Amino acid sequence: MYTTLATSQAIDKTIGTLKENHFIPIHVSSRKDALEKIKELIPEGVSVMNGSSETLREIGYLDILKSREHKWNNLHDVVLAESDPKKQAELREQSVLSDFYVGSAHALSETGEIVIASNTGSQLPHLVFTSPNIILVVGSQKIVPTLSEAFKRLEEHVIPLENERMKGVYGVGTTHAKTLILHKENPMLGRKIYVVIVDEKLGF
Repeated sequence: MYTTLATSQAIDKTIGTLKENHFIPIHVSSRKDALEKIKELIPEGVSVMNGSSETLREIGYLDILKSREHKWNNLHDVVLAESDPKKQAELREQSVLSDFYVGSAHALSETGEIVIASNTGSQLPHLVFTSPNIILVVGSQKIVPTLSEAFKRLEEHVIPLENERMKGVYGVGTTHAKTLILHKENPMLGRKIYVVIVDEKLGF
């Protein structure tokens, strides 16, 4: 149920309500198109930060960052390059001021909400306030009719899969500690929140 791509009608409705809520939806056909859109949106020389994301891995964005064949200031690299734990913690705190934050969402509602679950909450400052530009890449299978259905998607589908992934990578499961709902964006803040909806199954 949670892995079926959304119908064109559901996508059109979601795009309309996202616009009403002052988000910037962009509809693309493929993961390749999504990656090209990210490269188009992020100017040369700006600072970028990203969270852990299967979607970003699947579209090839993380490979670009690892290759360093880009013209952005990747703050994630800066944090990892620091060996002193105290200085690394300070750099991680400073990274919330990145010009762009790139990530995904766990559900989009046809009523125009964006829902994101988190274990540590490290990505939440960017999403809520500190980064002036947000790019969220979302496979259309994550579109659900209502906000309550978005929560069901989290509990019944996303969290169990992420728990297994975490066990495989780190030996311990995840914790659904925090949930962010982006209902609207206040245009007075001047921020841009791009939601790139992809006609492919991406992430959980």
